[in-house]
Amino acid sequence: MSIRTSFVNKYLDQATSLGEILFGLIMTLTFTLGAGLTIQEEGREGARQLLIATIGCNIAWGVIDGVFYVLGQLFERGRRRRVVQLVRGATQDSDAAALVAGELDDVIETVMTPGERQALYGRIVAQVRTGEIPPNPITRNDVMGAIASFWLVFFASLPAAIPFLFIDDARLALRVSNAVLLALLFMTGFRWARYTTARPAVTGLVFLTFGAALVAMTIALGG
Repeated sequence: MSIRTSFVNKYLDQATSLGEILFGLIMTLTFTLGAGLTIQEEGREGARQLLIATIGCNIAWGVIDGVFYVLGQLFERGRRRRVVQLVRGATQDSDAAALVAGELDDVIETVMTPGERQALYGRIVAQVRTGEIPPNPITRNDVMGAIASFWLVFFASLPAAIPFLFIDDARLALRVSNAVLLALLFMTGFRWARYTTARPAVTGLVFLTFGAALVAMTIALGG
């Protein structure tokens, strides 16, 4: 396993990692298609503009997604803090247990009987009422997770910029870039399915079809 993969897996789960890659690919695909509408028949200068714009777009959206990751972590912890406050403020144990059930039922209802769940919720309520409510600062893991998100969004879509570096014809470079992105979409869908019960090839084709439909629509509109 590479250092890059180890770093990402340490701070992001598989679903989040693959979601970040998919976001980066779709974002880059739509951006390059939109930029292609303004380039028209320009030659090397148009290709150079698309190269700069694509890399800049990747950087910008990588930063934005990293910020969103931190905000999402803060929100989720803040939401749990609010649940803790509601549990501590409940006057009836049954009401407090119902709050806990709302958080955990979807996770454990298939592996525990109703009686076992109620006993567990009662113990959780007792613990929550005697414990302290932890603070909610930005943590090191939040920052590292944001960096991992940036890394995935930026580098997953970076291959799409390569055609603009070597092909002088902006329109041809755009089409090659689209093909690279579509291939990466298939690979993302294929890998995503390996962590589920879905069929990898079918899932890859679904991702590819979605991307191809986006490309076809934009070309039909003059892209």
